[in-house]
Amino acid sequence: MSDSKNSAHPGQVNTGSPASPVPANTHPEEIVAVQHVFKSVADSTGTLEILHDIDFALAAKETAAIVGASGSGKSTLLSIIAGLDTPTSGTVKLAGQDLFAIDEDERASLRARKVGFVFQSFQLLGNLTALENVMLPLELASMKNARQLAADMLARVGLGQRLGHYPKVLSGGEQQRVALARAFVVQPAVLLADEPTGSLDFATGETIMKLMFELNEELGTTLVLVTHDRGIAQRCHRRITIEAGRVSESSSHFAASV
Repeated sequence: MSDSKNSAHPGQVNTGSPASPVPANTHPEEIVAVQHVFKSVADSTGTLEILHDIDFALAAKETAAIVGASGSGKSTLLSIIAGLDTPTSGTVKLAGQDLFAIDEDERASLRARKVGFVFQSFQLLGNLTALENVMLPLELASMKNARQLAADMLARVGLGQRLGHYPKVLSGGEQQRVALARAFVVQPAVLLADEPTGSLDFATGETIMKLMFELNEELGTTLVLVTHDRGIAQRCHRRITIEAGRVSESSSHFAASV
């Protein structure tokens, strides 16, 4: 089965044709604004600085890859952008809202309305079917026709015949398709993805990334993804490189196929 785990092909996802440049008529509003973010924690040797003065902004429909070596602070930065972790200092604005000027309940409400998530480990609820997993964010957002919207999105990702299946009987690639459907079904302003192909073999990862970029373009989402994969990063409009907790490069470019 091509959807199995396979670590023999790390960092080799060919995502197909290049991403289109951000359209000229893109609304100039900053959907994600990271402003002078620092993050440090205390350890046995004193204070460990994880992020140092991170500063960048993304507009509607932009795609950005956060790249860097393991331990450079990529996933910590993504968690702070989501409001799941708190910076030591600095500001993060999501769709104009300062995440750390509101309480956790308000942040959770904002995430439910504005943010989709895709994780390396899928994060599906094992006691819910594929359909129920995708319905969950719709129900949390009190959206009508949750069942039909979820079924339509699962059909869009090629799982229209798997609605009643539980995660344990789905392959890794199928589980990540369910995760994509769950992330996109609320039509989020921002999609955050953390190594979305890290648990998949090369061929399956290639298919998943092609689907992610297609859905992102169809729905006009701002995409922020953490990856070690050069091919995936080149598919994005922006590449933000983190080295030892600092931005060493923040480039704007038109993606090229590899």
